Amino acid sequence: MRTIAPQTKTLEIETPFPLFLFPGEKPQPLATAPSQDDLKRIAAHRAVDLVESGMVLGLGTGSTAVHALDRIGDLLRRGVLHDIVGIPTSKKTEAHALSVGIPLSDLDRHPAVDLSIDGADEVDPHLNLVKGRGGSLLREKMIEGASKRFVVIVDESKMVDRLGGSGLAVPVEIIPFGWSYTLGRLKMLFTGECGFDARLRMTGGEKKEPFLTDNSNYIIDLYFENGITRDLDEVSDEILRLTGVVEHGMFLGLASSVIIAGRDGVTVNNKS
Repeated sequence: MRTIAPQTKTLEIETPFPLFLFPGEKPQPLATAPSQDDLKRIAAHRAVDLVESGMVLGLGTGSTAVHALDRIGDLLRRGVLHDIVGIPTSKKTEAHALSVGIPLSDLDRHPAVDLSIDGADEVDPHLNLVKGRGGSLLREKMIEGASKRFVVIVDESKMVDRLGGSGLAVPVEIIPFGWSYTLGRLKMLFTGECGFDARLRMTGGEKKEPFLTDNSNYIIDLYFENGITRDLDEVSDEILRLTGVVEHGMFLGLASSVIIAGRDGVTVNNKS
């Protein structure tokens, strides 16, 4: 299992959300404590401080990453940043990035990514992640794995003692053909594990159908009552060896830094 000890630095929030401000703007007092969305925005803006003109950026997907997209678009419009190229990790991110004026490309034309910024569903003490509950895990892992630096932005609710520890899904992307067979094989990997379950992800609404990823694949969601207690590298290898599995949502050893926004300040954990 990945046991790299992260280096931690805590930054206090001395003014109400100073990262929202541009030069010359004055902070406004807050009437209430920061919401979870406020904390996501704080983490995202801290990460965008790392962006430099001329960079190729991996653009993440999800409710936290969208704040980074908005910030980058704002800086481009103001002329603070220029010559930025973004590589989106999903169709949804592609549409949002275009709407805020971020020029886009792909891995074929830009196989080396300077910096990726993305959220995570879970972060463990060794900076391993669960990602992909929004369904974009494959493209996220391809782009973020091609990055010189991968910065993860989360609020404090995403921190867990072990992956799967939140009780929410650890996603596995599979091909649609023979999905029930693949589901059965995944269940066999965790036979005897207390509180384990695996289910095909379905769409919401009255007409329930299998959820489709941007790659037209299905997702099997794995649930662990007490998190994944086995060696993460071994679990990863066992899942990926199953024919029909495309990728899983455990991001092991990929994160360079994790920026955690909490009510007492911003903590930056860096991989040693």
